[in-house]
Amino acid sequence: MFRKSVAAAVLCACCLSAGLAQAADESIPDPFAALKSQNTAPADNPFAAPVDPNTPIVIPEPPSFDAQAWVLMDYASGQVLFEHNSQLKIWPASLTKMMTSYVIGMEFKAGRLHEDDDVIITADAWSKNSTYTDSSKMFIEVGKAIKAGDLNRGIIIQSGNDACVAMALHLAGSEQGFVSVMNNYAQRLGLTGTHFSNVHGLFDEQNYSTAYDMANLSRRLIADLPAEYAIYKEKSFTFNGIKQYNRNRLLWDDTLAVDGIKTGHLSAVGYNLAASAAVGNMRLIAVVIGAKSEADRADFCRQMLTYGFRFFENYQPFTADQTILTREVRMGQENAVELTIPKSAALMIPRGSRERIKINYRLNQAVFTAPISKGQELGVIEFRLDDKLLAQYPLCAKQDVAEGGFFSKLWDRIYLFFAGE
Repeated sequence: MFRKSVAAAVLCACCLSAGLAQAADESIPDPFAALKSQNTAPADNPFAAPVDPNTPIVIPEPPSFDAQAWVLMDYASGQVLFEHNSQLKIWPASLTKMMTSYVIGMEFKAGRLHEDDDVIITADAWSKNSTYTDSSKMFIEVGKAIKAGDLNRGIIIQSGNDACVAMALHLAGSEQGFVSVMNNYAQRLGLTGTHFSNVHGLFDEQNYSTAYDMANLSRRLIADLPAEYAIYKEKSFTFNGIKQYNRNRLLWDDTLAVDGIKTGHLSAVGYNLAASAAVGNMRLIAVVIGAKSEADRADFCRQMLTYGFRFFENYQPFTADQTILTREVRMGQENAVELTIPKSAALMIPRGSRERIKINYRLNQAVFTAPISKGQELGVIEFRLDDKLLAQYPLCAKQDVAEGGFFSKLWDRIYLFFAGE
């Protein structure tokens, strides 16, 4: 008999293709019941809809807004929960400063920049420069030496355009030199719809992005630079005797756990906001572009975050390096290879939909032949909900399988010949 992988058979037999949950026999379930009953929600997520195994959960349509574009993204996986025009070319305004902050944060992290480094303010960065008229400023003065840590807070909390230029000149010698670094980072982070032409976000046709890219930039800022990101939740900063408040209204919202990120405004575009909150084991990122007012952009992001926490949950079917299946190997010192995924499969799914998740895999070959290297991609595994692809991960060899000896390979050649493989 041909050797077959028991693990593969089990996975196929349990392909997790359970049918759709049946509707209640005599009544339509109330999709708003969860909104009225907080006391039965999970302790780690007060927004979550309670899960009654006898009642299917009906997920309402996501909210829609009077804005140019928006997106709600899961921080852990980058999965988009819902969106509108998320790939549309937009002008990010002061959301640009997230990349300015990212570059500065990387310099702090690398040890090439320190909080107490003195930065000498030049005329180009002077707050009274006509370039910054009627725009947000830190109010720095020519010739003064200001600590890099203060300028960084002036960028993040006060959204100081003058502080952005001061740091750019200090680190790169020119604003355009700094901008080139911003664009290099954008490429490395996969922000394919983004191009920067300045460090502050004042209007320029060549300073553009997308809501999707701004959400992904937010992910990288949170993940790569936790010390830098911690500043984004600070509500105010006082410099030169002037106290200015963070423009992100959601930091004062006691109903959410918002800890960032950045606001922006251009008269030609409207009001922008990238906001993030963590509840329990979930973190979500909401981005809205082109709202009509400060109040609207805050309210829209609040609605997106609340919707996400209430109606979605984490689903992690496999962890990194967990053996998912075993496949037959010919011409090798071992007869089988274990297949795994290089990172944990972490998905965001509608609450109560786990039984509808289908897991399928495709292998590059029916029978593998040695040698096989650890980490070599041998196929893919897919996760679908109602035929919609949620995520796809490579299936990789968990261990090396060296080429077998002469007699082992001879026997396998005979076997493969008669088996027609």
